[in-house]
Amino acid sequence: MKTIDLSTATVRDLNQALHAQAIDDEWRVTHSNGKHNLAVGVNQAVSIDIEGHAGYYCAGMNQQASITVHGNVGVGCAENMMSGSVRVKGSASQAAGATAHGGLLVIEGDAGARCGISMKGIDIVVGGSIGHMSCFMGQAGRLVVCGDAGDALGDSLYETHIYVKGKVESLGSDCIEKEMRSEHLQELQELLDRAGFAHQAADFKRYGSARQLYNFKVDNASAY
Repeated sequence: MKTIDLSTATVRDLNQALHAQAIDDEWRVTHSNGKHNLAVGVNQAVSIDIEGHAGYYCAGMNQQASITVHGNVGVGCAENMMSGSVRVKGSASQAAGATAHGGLLVIEGDAGARCGISMKGIDIVVGGSIGHMSCFMGQAGRLVVCGDAGDALGDSLYETHIYVKGKVESLGSDCIEKEMRSEHLQELQELLDRAGFAHQAADFKRYGSARQLYNFKVDNASAY
């Protein structure tokens, strides 16, 4: 395992070293101290442990790497992730997993507003609660919330599957509660197991698009 100490090295040093790595290397990052842009743009199957809090855009644009943050993260964690996995041992600020196309993001604590905004295929599993406007314009992928959800959940979403165990403050435009069929129970249980959470799929409710905003209809003008 290779170690980079950010009390002496720069974030640029870290990211350049990670980009140059051979496959299957293991990395340890110490004294992160909430620095921004840690482990951004990694495109190899490396394992990275960040020992401490991270700032904005940690693990952004990740491909293939398995990244664990042993603390909290700031805005945009795993933003535009394509593949691989990111696990946050603490809580996340706004826009976790925004615009991400693939991979798995696990947040063991809470996530702030706009979690999964415009998600395009990522799987996000949150152990706690999420803030308002989460999954706004969610296009594809799955969002699992083991706690509560804030206002306007799933506003203007497309085909993202949303599962919430707790209370939903309010649903956004065109988001409705849907029937939880056997295939959804199986899908959800597999996600919970992958994330390492001991919840039962049957305790969750499913939400999705009513499909009324796909095309402009003058009768729905006030909802756009």
